[in-house]
Amino acid sequence: MRACQTIGEQSMRYSQFGLTTLKETPAEAEVVSHQLMLRAGMIRRLTSGIFTWMPLGLRVVRRVETIVREELDRAGALEVLMPAVQPAELWQESGRWDEYGGLLLRISDRHDRNFCFGPTHEEVITDIARRELKSYKQLPINWYQIQTKFRDEIRPRFGVMRAREFVMKDAYSFDLDADGLEAAYQRMHDAYTAIFERLGLSFRIVDADSGEIGGNRSQEFHVIADSGEDAIAYCDADGYASNVESAATLRPVGERPAATHDLEKVATPGVRTIEALCEHLGVSATQTLKTLIVEGVDRPVALVLRGDHDLNTVKAQKINGVASPLTMADGKTLEAAGTVAGFAGPIGFDIPVYFDHAVANMADFVVGANETDAHYTGANFGRDLGEPETVDLRNVVEGDPVPGGQGTLELARGIEVGHIFQLGTKYSEAMGARVLDQDGKERLLEMGCYGIGITRIVAAAIEQNHDENGIVWPDPLTPFDVVIVPINLHRSDAVREVAEDLYEQLATAGLAVLLDDRDARPGVKFADAELIGIPHRLVVSDRGLANGELEYRHRRDPESRNIKREEALNLLAR
Repeated sequence: MRACQTIGEQSMRYSQFGLTTLKETPAEAEVVSHQLMLRAGMIRRLTSGIFTWMPLGLRVVRRVETIVREELDRAGALEVLMPAVQPAELWQESGRWDEYGGLLLRISDRHDRNFCFGPTHEEVITDIARRELKSYKQLPINWYQIQTKFRDEIRPRFGVMRAREFVMKDAYSFDLDADGLEAAYQRMHDAYTAIFERLGLSFRIVDADSGEIGGNRSQEFHVIADSGEDAIAYCDADGYASNVESAATLRPVGERPAATHDLEKVATPGVRTIEALCEHLGVSATQTLKTLIVEGVDRPVALVLRGDHDLNTVKAQKINGVASPLTMADGKTLEAAGTVAGFAGPIGFDIPVYFDHAVANMADFVVGANETDAHYTGANFGRDLGEPETVDLRNVVEGDPVPGGQGTLELARGIEVGHIFQLGTKYSEAMGARVLDQDGKERLLEMGCYGIGITRIVAAAIEQNHDENGIVWPDPLTPFDVVIVPINLHRSDAVREVAEDLYEQLATAGLAVLLDDRDARPGVKFADAELIGIPHRLVVSDRGLANGELEYRHRRDPESRNIKREEALNLLAR
C-alpha cells in the first residue's frame, strides 16, 4: 500500500468531501470513461473539450503524476516548469507557426504581439538549450515538466480522452551525437515501461509515425482497450508491435495465376461502391480493384488497392508526387484525369498510377471503366495493364505476415497514452542550438522528446478497468485505498465508535481512507463505493459487531465475506 503523509491529507470523511455522484448517464458522454467520470463526480464540463477536475478526480491525477515523477527522476531527468503561453517568434523560427495548422491556439496581447497557448514545448526547450548549454561537458541533459497544454481539436470528444485542454508530461533530452541520443531514448523507453507497469495497466509498445512532431524514430505506448481510437498490429510469437498507420505490408509470394477471362465492359448502373459492385456482379471484394484519385504536387495521382483493403493515408502521402496532406480529387480534377466518381479504374490512365502490393498476384479482376455506370470484368496485368510496380498503400489486416519476421499479425484497439521520439537535429538546426565539442568545434545538439498524457491515462485506465457497476481501479491509481461503510451510524453508538476507531487506525497506518458518514441508506452507500471504484470495502454493522466481525469485500470479488475486526489492518496492509 502507499504511504500517506498525514491523516488529513489522504483520508477523508464523505460528509466533508463535497462529492456528488449521478445515477443516470449524461447524454453528452459517448464512451465508458466519460460516462463514469461524470457519474462518479471526477470531472465537470466547463465548455467543449475543457473540464474541471473535481477533488476525487484530481486525487487520481496526482497518483499518476507521482509515479511519473519518481520514474523520470530515477532516469536522471530534471524537472522544470515552462510557460504555457509562448511567443510566435519561436514557432516561426522552427517553421511550425504555419505548419501546425488549426490545432494551434493563437492569441495576441494588448500590444498586438502574437503568442500561442502551447500544445507542446519543443521550441521553448530548444531556446533554453541554446541559451544554457555551451559545452559538451554539460551533456547529456534531460529536462521534463508536467503542465497544462492546449490543442484546438476540431471536434473534442470522449471526455478527457480527446479534450482541448489537458495535462501532459513532456521531456526533452539533449546529447552531443546520435549514440548519445540513442542512449537517452532507451533510458526513457525503460522509464516509460516502468511507469505503465507500476500503474497496473495492460499496454503495448508499438512503432509509430512521428507526425507533426517530426524526427527519425518514434514509439507509442498504448493502453489496450476495446474503445481505443488506434488500431495496433502485433504478433506475440515474433515480439512485433506497430501502430496500423506504420505497420508495413509485403508483396505476396508466389506467381500470379494465368488469365482465364477476356476483358469485357459491363453495365453497372448506379453501382458506385465495392459493396454494391460485389452484389451486382456476384463477385468477392478480393476480386475487385478500387481506384482512388488524389491531388498531386503537379497533377492527379491514382492509388489502386484491392477492393477489401483500406488506404493508409500516412503511407500514401509519403509517395513521391502525392500532395500532403492527402486530399481526394474533386469532380473537376477527376474530369481532367479522364474519369468519373465511383467508376475510376487504371486502364488507359495517363496520370501516375501506384498499385498496392496486394494486387500483384491478382488475375481476372473487376475495375472501373472510367465512365458512368460501367466497369470492366476479366481485367489482367500484362495484357490490359502493364506489369505493376507495387508500393505499400494499405492498412494491415488480421493474418498478414509479420514484416521482416515470422508469424502473422493480430489486431487490437489501443489508447495512446505515451509517445517517445528521436528528433535528431530538426529543432536545433532550425533554431541554432549548438555546443562546442572536445575539439572546440560547434556541434548541433541531438534532441529527443518524450510525452505522456497524464489526464488521458486516467480515462484509459477506466476504459480498461470497469464493470456494470462502475470503475474498478488498479490499486496504484485508486483515489482511496478503503471505504468504511457504517450501517446506522447516526443511531448506533457502537457502530459509530468502531467506525471512527477503524478510520483513525487505518489512516494512521498509512492508508487513504474514505469514511462514508452520510445519513443514507446502505444501498446508496454501496452503489457509490462501487461507482467510485475503491478497491476495499469494510462494512460496520451492529449484527457484525455482535460477532466481533466486519464485512469485507474487494471491488473485484463477486461476494462479501466476514473477517475479524483485528484482521482488517493486516488484510489491507498486504
